[in-house]
Amino acid sequence: MTRKDNKAYYDEFSAWYERGRHDGYHAFIDKLETDLVLRYASPRSRLLEAGCGTGLILRTLSSRVGQAIGLDLSSGMLKVAGGRKLNVVQASVTHIPFADGAFDLVCSFKVLAHVQPIEKALAELGRVLRPSGRLIAEFYNPLSLRYLVKRLKPPTAISLQTSDEAVYTRYDSLAQIRRYLPRDLEIETVRGIRILTPVSHLHRVPILGPALRFAETQAADAPGLRRLGGFMVVVAKKLPLEVH
Repeated sequence: MTRKDNKAYYDEFSAWYERGRHDGYHAFIDKLETDLVLRYASPRSRLLEAGCGTGLILRTLSSRVGQAIGLDLSSGMLKVAGGRKLNVVQASVTHIPFADGAFDLVCSFKVLAHVQPIEKALAELGRVLRPSGRLIAEFYNPLSLRYLVKRLKPPTAISLQTSDEAVYTRYDSLAQIRRYLPRDLEIETVRGIRILTPVSHLHRVPILGPALRFAETQAADAPGLRRLGGFMVVVAKKLPLEVH
């Protein structure tokens, strides 16, 4: 399959993106991600979500912080987010149109694994973060059940013409992530998301679905399990100016 550039891929994906995303597995994953951000947020926080898509996470965060801005490359995704009256801008994570230190919190979910110049993207995310602010960044983990399933299952359709194999995708270990980060960002902790779920449709099964979500919630921060999440979320703190 011919690989698409990221903008074309997500513009095409935008028409199908929210199918099944408002309950079950997808809503649960969004909650685990959102809850982590809210641990570091306050009613006065300035927050940027890099790669906000249609705004499903941003709309929750917007009601809990002082200012929330979403950034995305796809005009198709942003059209939906704008319809939700969210504050969004069209731009790339490798060229963020905000001043140095503009935000207290920067988060990014299911985006960085599809950005080939990852060190440039992380440098930009760190640049717009104030000293002592936090970057909450999600990567795809090769040491996970999700990775194994992805290798074995057929591609997932994102439109009538295109599957998820049409976009660049990278899987990163924690050691690799540390090397990608600029010197002024230091990892504080990791949250593992989708540690125990082999296939997403199990979350729709009565009794099993709620039990699986309970187990995933407990495992997400467990020291022995969190590094096995299909989605590995790192929390990195920007060092004070005098340190770096």
